[in-house]
Amino acid sequence: MKCMEKAYAKVNLTLQVGSRRPDGYHAVMSVMQRISLWDTVTVERGTGRDTLLCSVSVTENVDDNLCMKAARAFFAETGTRSDGVTITLEKHIPVQAGLGGGSSDAAAVLRGGESCCDAAPAVAPAAAGPVSELRQWPVQLKLLPVEAPYYNGAKLLVAADCTAFSRADFHERFMRGRITVIGCPKLDEGDYTEKLTEILRRNDIREVTVVRMEVPCCGGIQRAVENALRASGKFLPWQVVTLGRDGTILD
Repeated sequence: MKCMEKAYAKVNLTLQVGSRRPDGYHAVMSVMQRISLWDTVTVERGTGRDTLLCSVSVTENVDDNLCMKAARAFFAETGTRSDGVTITLEKHIPVQAGLGGGSSDAAAVLRGGESCCDAAPAVAPAAAGPVSELRQWPVQLKLLPVEAPYYNGAKLLVAADCTAFSRADFHERFMRGRITVIGCPKLDEGDYTEKLTEILRRNDIREVTVVRMEVPCCGGIQRAVENALRASGKFLPWQVVTLGRDGTILD
């Protein structure tokens, strides 16, 4: 099976470098913006051998290529047989230009693997229908405690209430492997910033993903997360995913 994905370039609007971590790397906080420049990544499963095809010259060994590493990690993590995977890169993003081409290509490989390989964990039980990816209760931000064991080492998903109704694959695409927090700044009274700040400050949160709709009122939940990240004093990787009214991922 073959699947094609766009891998968009990005520009950094801000970049803040934090203190050095025990592993020798520095924590960074950055605001990035997707731009209308992309590579095209095609993932094909069942080709008999692992192959990398690229529209520009690639000098590195295929085993060291970030896209191939991503593909092999995907199949290993999901317990799915690849039976040989061919990755085709049509490059438009300049190489080593600071536009995130390599990492975006690797992310596209992961999305392509999920879309075209029908992957599921090897230990997944037979089920009559989709399985919920909800990992804790409650989920409403107003009801959640500021400290709980499930926050430790967690990836946090902060989602606007409406987002789950716009995509049939919301559990699979966004909730899997994350602690889910939902809210609606238009309907709920007050600001989420203070509570989110305490959740981030008091717990070992590893990263934050915000999923919002394209409508203006959803900007409130994004601003609350941005303010909470600053107020918490922590440098965490974070991203914002904006959904259109039809569920299309806009950025």
